[in-house]
Amino acid sequence: MRAREFLTRRSNSLATRLFLSATAWVVIVLFITGVILSSVYRSASERAFDRRLNLYLRTLIAEVATPDEPADRQFQSLGEPLFDLPLSGWYWEIVRTDPDKKEIRASRSLWDKKLPKLEDQGIELSSSGVRVGYVDGPEGQTLRMAERPVDLGADGKFRVTVAGDATEIFDETRSFDYYLGGTFAALTIGLLLTTIFQVRFGLAPLKRISDAIADIRSGRAERLQGGFPVEIAPLARETNALIDANREIVERARTHVGNLAHAVKTPLSVIVNEANAHQRDPFAAKVLEQAEVMRNQVAHHLERARIAARLTVVATVTDVPPVIESLRRTMEKIHRDRGVAIDVEASAGAKFRGERQDLEEMAGNLVDNACKWARSRVFIGASIRQPSGTEPAWLRIIVDDDGRGLSGDERMQASQRGRRLDETQPGSGLGLSIVTELAALYGGSLSLGASPFGGLRAELVLPAA
Repeated sequence: MRAREFLTRRSNSLATRLFLSATAWVVIVLFITGVILSSVYRSASERAFDRRLNLYLRTLIAEVATPDEPADRQFQSLGEPLFDLPLSGWYWEIVRTDPDKKEIRASRSLWDKKLPKLEDQGIELSSSGVRVGYVDGPEGQTLRMAERPVDLGADGKFRVTVAGDATEIFDETRSFDYYLGGTFAALTIGLLLTTIFQVRFGLAPLKRISDAIADIRSGRAERLQGGFPVEIAPLARETNALIDANREIVERARTHVGNLAHAVKTPLSVIVNEANAHQRDPFAAKVLEQAEVMRNQVAHHLERARIAARLTVVATVTDVPPVIESLRRTMEKIHRDRGVAIDVEASAGAKFRGERQDLEEMAGNLVDNACKWARSRVFIGASIRQPSGTEPAWLRIIVDDDGRGLSGDERMQASQRGRRLDETQPGSGLGLSIVTELAALYGGSLSLGASPFGGLRAELVLPAA
């Protein structure tokens, strides 16, 4: 599963796409270039070989055209000893094609063999009157052969042929291909390394923007700072404008929420005052009860709106150990008469990505609840849950007590808003539900379980900075 996720992320990576596309083009271009160069070099080798054959061919034609020569005259070696070496791969042949006169003269190297005719293979005469092509030789060699018909009028018609071993052409072309392949392989590696550098260098500003946005989310910065290339500068400018616009919208929302709070609280105060003036009236008592419910609901939803508004703007970072230590001192003073000892174990680098007062409210509710139910001991632990892969880091706060604890059903009831399991303890029963809702607004969670001390364990998970 992780391998599949990794491949999916890589396939969606802009750097990977650029690298793969550049690699594909490099390979395709170099391959086509290599094929063209190999073909050009082979053609050049064939032309050089053909010039050599044509030289021998013209020499033989000159010998044939010499008048008053005896028919059994032995031709000279043409300056090439291979024509005298039997089956050497280099041959010449002169065939008289007059119907009434058959005559064949050949090099010693041809021995008692005959050369095939290019005319029979459908090869047309070139503009210079010569046929050139590949044929199979007497010993199975591949020969490069030049053939020319010669008409001497009254002296007869002849077909003059010169053939040479084509292995020279193939060996030179193969050697060239080896060198070309090695050169292009080294060039491909060099181009790919250059492509990697270009992709990393070209996308570096995007990485800087990504890091800068992460700093903004974590509260280490408020805007995108620094210079960016002209192609990316509009993105940075629009991002900063979006942050400013979002901040203005949130400020207006806060103002409206505050105005709404004042607008609602004032009529509620009037209603409460009027009801207090008629306390003996059952109707007034009912009005007071419902007014208190309304006041709690307004306070609750205003608090949620305040938290949600803060979460939509640039986040702040809160050091956790000072907050936990401050809670410990406060709760020890409040519960001094019960002799509750509070132990703290907080990681030095633990940081909460959020407001300090929100962390104080969430942790304070949990610690206060633990101190109310504890017999003699409360433990507070704060640590960072290290991220795995692309997952973010989380802050983990644990509050244990050595009280009587809660059963599974009681834990579910305790997190319900306003539900109190023991009416003898002071409070409104809203503590755990408030913590749950605040944690959810931050993307975290609250879970209740059994403490190793025998009481209740409350585990609060929040985003870490």
